[in-house]
Amino acid sequence: MTMSRNTLIAAFSEDHVERLTGLTKGQLKSWDRAGFFAPRYAYEDRHAPYSRVYSFQDVVGLRTIAVLMKHYRISLQQLRKVAQELIRRGYGHWAEVKLYVLKRQVYFRRPKSSEVEGVWDGQLAMVPVIDVINDVESRVRELKKRDDSQLGHIERHKHVVRNSTVVAGTRIPTAAIRRFKEAGYSIQQIVKQYPTLTVKDVQAALVHEEGLARSA
Repeated sequence: MTMSRNTLIAAFSEDHVERLTGLTKGQLKSWDRAGFFAPRYAYEDRHAPYSRVYSFQDVVGLRTIAVLMKHYRISLQQLRKVAQELIRRGYGHWAEVKLYVLKRQVYFRRPKSSEVEGVWDGQLAMVPVIDVINDVESRVRELKKRDDSQLGHIERHKHVVRNSTVVAGTRIPTAAIRRFKEAGYSIQQIVKQYPTLTVKDVQAALVHEEGLARSA
């Protein structure tokens, strides 16, 4: 890979994930409620704004699922079975295993082996791997592009993150940054979660949120 994953955005909103994976926010919410795919940084109260925040690994897993559904026509019912079987076999996340497809059936490589094992019937098949990490990294790079004049500023545009205040040039809500601060994250730690942001961006977002709190 040409870019270290440590330099990528580490936390993604539902709007980010929708753009990066091609899935809808409705699907993300439905899968979370059903226990099929929960975001890593989810708040217990899912009704609160911006309560679902996804990791890079989450995005890779969701993009993999999107590819399976849209390009290989794997049904959600089948994917639920795959998820259950992967958990049974000790995989904690979709992004931890390379998946293969043959005739609308999903397969994965046996641990410490070059063989590819069928999830349900054990049948072996050597087929092209679904490797979406590079694709996701490329999409994330596009999210990171910003003009220097936007640094350290916030903005609000109609139809952008439901008309919420965001860091200028991004779709990162200032409320999401406040939530990380309330969870005990320092400014530097927040920047680590959102490498597309600068210290000035985070400070501007927190000043804005503090102003809203005082005027409430």
